[in-house]
Amino acid sequence: MSTTTGTPVDAARRPHQDDSSRYRWIALSNTTIGVLMATVNSSIVIISLPAIFRGIHLDPLQPGNVSYLLWMLMGYMLVSAVLVVTLGRLGDMFGRVRIYNAGFAVFSVASIGLALTPWQGSSGALWLIGWRVVQGVGGAMLMANSTAILTDAFPTRQRGIALGINQVAALAGSFIGLVAGGLLSEWNWRAVFWVSVPIGVAGTIWSYRSLRDTGRRTPARIDWWGNITFAVGLTALLAGVTYGIQPYGGHDMGWLNPKVLAALIGGGALL
Repeated sequence: MSTTTGTPVDAARRPHQDDSSRYRWIALSNTTIGVLMATVNSSIVIISLPAIFRGIHLDPLQPGNVSYLLWMLMGYMLVSAVLVVTLGRLGDMFGRVRIYNAGFAVFSVASIGLALTPWQGSSGALWLIGWRVVQGVGGAMLMANSTAILTDAFPTRQRGIALGINQVAALAGSFIGLVAGGLLSEWNWRAVFWVSVPIGVAGTIWSYRSLRDTGRRTPARIDWWGNITFAVGLTALLAGVTYGIQPYGGHDMGWLNPKVLAALIGGGALL
């Protein structure tokens, strides 16, 4: 009676296969956390905005302050929408893991900056808006490259499951952000931003230590003019809406303001 132990080649392959399998689930876990954190923070301020503005002692509904409200709401999503394609292309050129890791670090630093807001009033609002924009850059870096990292790590037969889990996390993040924002703002408005710090720092360290580029870098060109016109168009539309809902010339709304009309028409044309 004999037993089959396998060839030396099979024995040599097993450690590599085990390592590859382990790396796949590390990549899935880390990118899922990154995507979840990015999408949670796209919605976490929606419910918590009243507490945030009370915390910096600014009434966003007073004339002249509505722009702060809208940019706090839209700044993160605007930057993410504008940059996600470009940052994905940069990942193809310079390494997806490299851009993704940098996104985790940028996001964490921005979360700390938001939580440590030192000023009140309009200065505090501008500080928050600025760091929300930076946070949006980090979120775009995470979102743009997480899918590509999973595509590189997983074989075709498992890729659908991995990408599905990642996308479910992205969808869930938007709802979790609404709930978390409401709960945390009842305690302290700064907690809305602090909650991302330990997750971001841990995720950054984990990604730098564990993730590796397994895909092939491809030379590519970035459509700078397309990205610029897209960014300017979205910004113009948001600016038009910002000033369109504010009083103008004795009217309750400013939709007849020539600058508002120019921003809306010009922004739409650029898009």
